[in-house]
Amino acid sequence: MKKWAMIFCGVLFLFSCQAQSPEQVPLTYDQALKQARGTSVNFYMWGGSATINAWVDGYVAHSLKDKFDITLNRVPMDASVFVNKLLTEKQAGKKKGAIDLMWINGENFKNAREADLLHGPVANKLPSVTQYIDAKSVAFDFGFPVENYEVPYGKAQFVFIYDAAKIPTPPNSFASLKTWIMENPGKFTYPQPPDFTGSAFIRQAFYATTGGHEQYMNGFDEQLYVEKSKDLWAYLKEIKPYLWQKAAAYPKDIAALDLLFERGEVSLNMSYHQANASSKITEGKYPDTVRTFVMSGGSIYNTHFTAIAFNAPNIAGAMVTADFLASPAAQLSKNTPKNWGDFTVLDMAKLDDTSKKAFAKLDLGVATLPLDVLNQHGVPEIPSAYLSRLEADWLRIILGKE
Repeated sequence: MKKWAMIFCGVLFLFSCQAQSPEQVPLTYDQALKQARGTSVNFYMWGGSATINAWVDGYVAHSLKDKFDITLNRVPMDASVFVNKLLTEKQAGKKKGAIDLMWINGENFKNAREADLLHGPVANKLPSVTQYIDAKSVAFDFGFPVENYEVPYGKAQFVFIYDAAKIPTPPNSFASLKTWIMENPGKFTYPQPPDFTGSAFIRQAFYATTGGHEQYMNGFDEQLYVEKSKDLWAYLKEIKPYLWQKAAAYPKDIAALDLLFERGEVSLNMSYHQANASSKITEGKYPDTVRTFVMSGGSIYNTHFTAIAFNAPNIAGAMVTADFLASPAAQLSKNTPKNWGDFTVLDMAKLDDTSKKAFAKLDLGVATLPLDVLNQHGVPEIPSAYLSRLEADWLRIILGKE
């Protein structure tokens, strides 16, 4: 009797394995390499930077085709939009979607992870991650545990941009920034949240006006937020009448603010990309007198990632693409200002001597602050629940939309 029971259980086990779809079976990287050849990968990502788009369409797409016979399709879309798309597909029970790989982090990752919209864990299966990246440095994303559901892609830090030929000494604190704005009416503004850069400016001001980031690192505290944020709203209301167009309108995104700075309509710009000004100089969009600075009280930084959709039609191709984007070759290319200037996620101590020397020789551009200056002033992102609340309250309190 026991013998027949064992045989029956064995048959059931084999049947369950055969019935399991390929998407449900976790792939190793070697298996993904074989399955990915000759396939296409749909890469959903923010498309607001011509420089970044050109790098993805050029270097990345060509490299994937040459090395792995993968065709890359870049699909420009804001992260919040494609996360909502995935949520709709999840609720509808759609097992095959259109998104393979996505560029994501922060509140969008948290929302996607909590709604079970991501395939994984996967990062710990990719050789570029396990060999070249310090796992502790990428363990959290805006205070939320990554748990290998994201693959490190790049590092960014918030800087302000100015033309040294016009402003010899830029304001280096939010107190002096307020004074400068009032003395130069119409020459400053910021993108309207939830634009990524505009939202980062709000958080940077939140840090500066409420006593720093440390108090917010242990998760969202409603009482603390309500009490402290009053100082932020007071600051933003005070500068509002002196902003570009007297704050009758705010730039819809960072691209719109970039254009205002290029035209000279505003004299200060900002970027959550420390080498952006150097890239713009290289492109001929900014004069070579443009420089960047950070506030003495701190400059927000974060790591951004890629992730695979829960219903990705090409998980294998997405794995190979994510691994390539984290490889020393791709990271070096991306770190070059004329290509993008995005800082690498790699641990230099883990690289071979050839790669170390290549990174050391990189000319980050005349407008890019030295790494030691950025590190000295760098402060982390607080948990994403604060980000969501700040954006919602900005619309209500500053823009006046209930």
